[in-house]
Amino acid sequence: MKTKRKEMIILEELARSPAPLSGSELTERIGDRGGDLSERTVRLYLQRLDEEGLTEALGKRGRIITERGRSALQSGKLITRVGSLTATIDRMTYGMSFDLERREGTVVINTAFVPKKAFQEHVPEVCEVFRQGYGMGTLVSVRESGERIGEHEVPPGHVGFCTVCSVTLNGALLKGGIPTRSLFSGLLELEEGEATRFVELISYDGTSIDPLQLFIRSRMTDYVGAITTGNGRIGAGFREIPGESHDAAQELAKKLGEAGLGAFLTIGQPSRDLLNIPVREGSCGVIVIGGLNPVAIFEERGIPVAYNALSGFMEYRELFSYEELPDRLS
Repeated sequence: MKTKRKEMIILEELARSPAPLSGSELTERIGDRGGDLSERTVRLYLQRLDEEGLTEALGKRGRIITERGRSALQSGKLITRVGSLTATIDRMTYGMSFDLERREGTVVINTAFVPKKAFQEHVPEVCEVFRQGYGMGTLVSVRESGERIGEHEVPPGHVGFCTVCSVTLNGALLKGGIPTRSLFSGLLELEEGEATRFVELISYDGTSIDPLQLFIRSRMTDYVGAITTGNGRIGAGFREIPGESHDAAQELAKKLGEAGLGAFLTIGQPSRDLLNIPVREGSCGVIVIGGLNPVAIFEERGIPVAYNALSGFMEYRELFSYEELPDRLS
């Protein structure tokens, strides 16, 4: 069943109201959102919604939304959210304030809430992910139980683990005059420590959830293998930049690495495929390391972790090297 946009607006108003609404009340509440919706048109839509079982008429009292209507409303909202990840990436790219030359300002972060004992037990593996270059740069932050990270409070018995999100690279490129197109996230297969191909891909335009979160929760990654044998699967993103900016991007990548934010795995040549991924004529493909990568260690070890990509901004000065993690947790 396909529910049209104006019918969705009617269902939204009914879902918000604690009491039945008449056609005239709905028309007034909808206002400009409904465009040219007249009271008569609203009543025609309501008749159709009644026939489909999405609303129920209660005589002169008006109408209410049914459970089936609420279900249709939620499905419709999900459809409108598809592709919203791209919008979030763009919004946070513009929102971060990090100044590479001064090394100050905010960067985009991911957060994870990990049981403290489990974190202490597996922190050597987390550090190894960074040491081998499979993490986003080299900087992290931690928060203790009761402290806040953005809108969230670290639960009792947990550690708030913050990693730099790869969208930070978008922001740094933009501030360096290099526009970036974020295309997809995927699982990158490693053989003897070398990236060979993408084995799974999810387009940012086709999802409302960060793809790397899905891969990690589905236990499709293999970081344990990556850090022990060099053979595994890690999360990575694929971007495109203008071909003319290739040399400037290389120079910027070097500076970001010196600031602890380097996570460009590869910057391809203009108009050339990168790991068998085609790029647009005149563009360069760029592979970036996923910021949530270190968190995958806990999932692979069977430890439940709550985590969110693109969870907010953090001041650069609040970050420290992953090498300090053991001492900070002891």
